[in-house]
Amino acid sequence: MNINILYEDEEVIVCEKPAGVAAQTKRLGQADMESLLKNYRAGKGEQPYIGVVHRLDQPVRGVMVFAKTKEAAADLSRQVQTKMADKFYYAVTDGVPEQKKGTLEDYLLRDGKTNTSKVVSKSTEGAKSARLDYEVTAQNKTNAILRIRLDTGRHHQIRVQLANAGIPIVGDTKYNFKETMTRSGNGLLLCSYKIGFKHPKTHKKMEFEIRNPFLI
Repeated sequence: MNINILYEDEEVIVCEKPAGVAAQTKRLGQADMESLLKNYRAGKGEQPYIGVVHRLDQPVRGVMVFAKTKEAAADLSRQVQTKMADKFYYAVTDGVPEQKKGTLEDYLLRDGKTNTSKVVSKSTEGAKSARLDYEVTAQNKTNAILRIRLDTGRHHQIRVQLANAGIPIVGDTKYNFKETMTRSGNGLLLCSYKIGFKHPKTHKKMEFEIRNPFLI
């Protein structure tokens, strides 16, 4: 599998993860970004270390940054955990939000047995705050394209929050009831199109972006 490398230096690799490929998996025989990049580095005669510092759901396409050293991994992980890294997405929704621009704030609870999350009350044990900002960039009578800035990085956050708001993502067979019933086969129409972070060594602000793949 060819990897679309957007940027590479001694500390980081920025690339595009294809839809359907896991960022990291324990399943034997299944290719993931970690193993693909390790093989890529080994093929160049380099020490094949790859640090996974953030995730994208397996059905989601988009930009990811990986560390090439343990020091870079520690720095980038800290940026992700302290919300210093910026993550932006495009999503196509079933339905159009009433407000063209807004913020969704909820509390989410993850169910490890079913690999799903749900919106719960703040007082629920184990609940974690989730926040995102969105803006409608295109719409028709039945769908909208949302540009989303993720403020927190919870499990399935965008998918759960949009579904809870009544505008689930097209192609989401976990959280979109229509898709669960029809199995349309369109794929999950969610893309991580831009990421921003400070370089772990130079501390220079860096941003990498791919074009919006969705039209309605």
